[in-house]
Amino acid sequence: MSSQELERATVEPTATVDIEALLGDRLLARDDHLNAPGVVVRPDEVQSTLATLRDEAGFDYCACVTAQEYEDRFETIYHLRSYADPTREVSVVVPTPRADPVSESAAPVYRTADWHEREAYDLVGIEYEDHPDLRRILLPETWQGHPLGLEYDQETSQVVTLSEHENPIAGDVHDEESDTMFLNIGPHHPSTHGVLHVKTVLDGETVVDVDPDVGYIHRCEEQMCQQGTYRHQIMPYPDRWDWVSAGLLNEWAYARAAEDLADLEVPEYAQVVRTMGGELSRLASHFIALGTYALDVFGEFTAIFQYAIRDRELVLELLEDLTGSRMMFNYLRLGGVAWDLPEPREEFFAKARDVLDGLPAKIDEYHDLLVTNEVFQARCVDTGVLEPDVAKQYGCTGPVARGSGIDYDLRRDDPYGYYPELEWDVVTEDRGDNYSRVLVRMREIEESAKIVEQCLDVLEEWPEDDRTIQSNVPRTLKPAADAEIYRAVEAAKGELGIYIRSDGTDTPARFKIRSPCFSNLSALPEIVRGEYVPDLIAAIGSLDTIMGEVDR
Repeated sequence: MSSQELERATVEPTATVDIEALLGDRLLARDDHLNAPGVVVRPDEVQSTLATLRDEAGFDYCACVTAQEYEDRFETIYHLRSYADPTREVSVVVPTPRADPVSESAAPVYRTADWHEREAYDLVGIEYEDHPDLRRILLPETWQGHPLGLEYDQETSQVVTLSEHENPIAGDVHDEESDTMFLNIGPHHPSTHGVLHVKTVLDGETVVDVDPDVGYIHRCEEQMCQQGTYRHQIMPYPDRWDWVSAGLLNEWAYARAAEDLADLEVPEYAQVVRTMGGELSRLASHFIALGTYALDVFGEFTAIFQYAIRDRELVLELLEDLTGSRMMFNYLRLGGVAWDLPEPREEFFAKARDVLDGLPAKIDEYHDLLVTNEVFQARCVDTGVLEPDVAKQYGCTGPVARGSGIDYDLRRDDPYGYYPELEWDVVTEDRGDNYSRVLVRMREIEESAKIVEQCLDVLEEWPEDDRTIQSNVPRTLKPAADAEIYRAVEAAKGELGIYIRSDGTDTPARFKIRSPCFSNLSALPEIVRGEYVPDLIAAIGSLDTIMGEVDR
């Protein structure tokens, strides 16, 4: 039994943990969510409560932080899980008065809360004492008001001039008192994979510290989802979060949360189709990650990048056949999928199997051109090391976490879809460096291909008169008032989670997106300290960050 399996086997299930006895008089009330016990604590007891739940109950993973405003209070919710068993969940609810929305920061207990609480402060207006760096994260420092607050005027425009805050495109600054230099990387740079601004402090050529500056394309996705109806208007939005071919996985995150919230069943046949489509999306996403990483590390445009685009194109053709679109799929529906496989089915099956049959030889090509390349190894082996305990502190998931040996995958550990019926393996690497994260994605391509092939076998044999693609869903969905849920799926970059609070209407009262890229990127300073500038570029690429999902 591996160390990860041993750890998983020795953790108590949530049902055996007496949370009330554990917290004692710190517990003010219970506020259970649909999939997790909830506890209400005082704003000055946050750190002691979270430390107790982490150290004595095994909740070592802060998955998400949600902030919201009610008519009578502000509220912060810390969604805690266990890396060893993500079905062990608890929600820590921290109310604060509207007149004085101040709470203890969770950052001293979970480092990932640093960025999450900055977002809560930025958009909602809650302040967190003892926070290491409480400032806006998505909006400029001079922005007036908090856009998700009840009193914020959404119609009022603002003009924020560069002269009022630090110029993000200022020239390089040399500190005459020392050997350090301040260097701007981005925000528009091909190796930052989007509009990411990395403020870098150098000592000679060595990275002393970096400050990832996000928010340049803040897209109001949560606000738009809060204005859309559950049944018809929200589903097109998830495709736009991680737009690099991962749309079906994004849609599944919303579908899973909304279906559990509204108690909707999904036919088994539709689950198989979802699983196949989701893994095709993962394949396409990983191909583009490999191809662009070759560009980042040694400028290889002619072979590896072109091969990756070629192979991604083959997968996109299958997704286009299935969904009718190449990027913004809008294929999932609450309770199932929009339509069945394309006709004639035999042609679709033959085309898909042809793509899968060609993958082993192509994976060998990637090994020859990329993995065994001496320049690639020199740039990636033992650089950008992310230790597993640090990865857990920052809430890292997906290939970033599995590249550090963390055996965590929601497809297996919090089962959904048709995954429990299939044979496949969770891929991990133990070195935690840039090289390991690439190897994880390459091996996951093989595992995704195995899953797709098994789904094709099942779909081919499925009786024609039993192909139910969607359950009977009411035309207008109105979940019960004040129901709350956090649900997540294993997206291409990691855990993509959705928190929804309903108010009895057909639109959510609060819709929060937990982006895996947001938490993964927050760990960048830990990865690159002591490295050289080229290693910083390699580390950014190894995280496979999509800024549209970070900024949302």
